[in-house]
Amino acid sequence: MKNEKNGGLTLYSYWRSSAAYRVRIALHLKNLDFETIPVHLLRNGGEQHSDSYLALNPQGRVPVLTHGERVLTQSLSICEYLDEVFRDYPLLPPDPCGRERVRSLALQIACEIHPLNNLRVQNYLKEQLAGAVDTVAWMRHWMHEGFAAIEKQLDNNRSAHDEGRPGLFECFLVPQAYNAERYGMDLSAYPAIREIVGRCRRHEAFIRAAPENQPDAEPV
Repeated sequence: MKNEKNGGLTLYSYWRSSAAYRVRIALHLKNLDFETIPVHLLRNGGEQHSDSYLALNPQGRVPVLTHGERVLTQSLSICEYLDEVFRDYPLLPPDPCGRERVRSLALQIACEIHPLNNLRVQNYLKEQLAGAVDTVAWMRHWMHEGFAAIEKQLDNNRSAHDEGRPGLFECFLVPQAYNAERYGMDLSAYPAIREIVGRCRRHEAFIRAAPENQPDAEPV
């Protein structure tokens, strides 16, 4: 979907990428129209490694969001940019302490859990260690460690956002829960996380952003 009133927002995305999933949620929470350009991370060695894509993002990763002539990378930075440029439906609380708390929780996922589990780390473990490491067990370990810490920081099973509605943290939590379930993790030890994720999944923005509802989704 493309809407010039928003300056032409275009998201380069892969349906199963949790980082792209975060940005899709933010865009839908803010009710912004955007065009999706799929970037298949596995086909032909990964379309993110093509010359044309590397010219757009030298890191060779998704997501990329273009807004007019601007090229934006890194999911957290993109979400905060959207929050500053499009003021409707703030993703962050109005007070500094609230914003710090939400950013801290989101960064625990973006910087502590996700980097140890992403595709390039999985590929490195498989290629360099020749099967010596169970990559699924590796991923579950780091997700469990991260979820356990986050669970202790959540109060009364509420949203991290002071107003009790989905915001930046939920944009990061729900995709990470999707990854955990994809690899067979039992989340029963994290009731606060499960409550937030379950509530978000009934929200229209999260439904529209879900991997299975993307134009490039594949049968599983």
